Amino acid sequence: MRDFGSLTEELKGKNVRLSHQRVKVLEYLDRNRIHPTADQIYCALHAEMPSLSRTTVYNALNSLVNADLVKMLTIESNEARYDIVTETHGHFKCEQCGKIQDFPIDLQEINPEGLKGCKIQQKNVYFKGLCRDCINQPGSDHH
Repeated sequence: MRDFGSLTEELKGKNVRLSHQRVKVLEYLDRNRIHPTADQIYCALHAEMPSLSRTTVYNALNSLVNADLVKMLTIESNEARYDIVTETHGHFKCEQCGKIQDFPIDLQEINPEGLKGCKIQQKNVYFKGLCRDCINQPGSDHH
């Protein structure tokens, strides 16, 4: 869980205003590490904030991504998901249940020969397959 006192200072240092909506989006991401879509975040927060709009959620997420406080994942080309863990790690998406899980990976050593002389600003590793839970479901033919 994030320390929101230091987070506020970090945002001030980046000239990002920590509005009530941004705090709520960050808190949701911190408490629900499920790599949610903007729509999932909106639906979860709308109950306690009836005046919240989808546009506000998208704008809050864009600000947080631009401030490097949240990472946007595009494992599927038609779906953006959001991750509060900004340190380098990989993602695995189960193609049966749709869950996305993090896994540690050291990308510091990965510098492909064909990219010598390039400035790499972002490295992403996405794996897809079947998670342990789906493989081990009774009646599953994936054993």
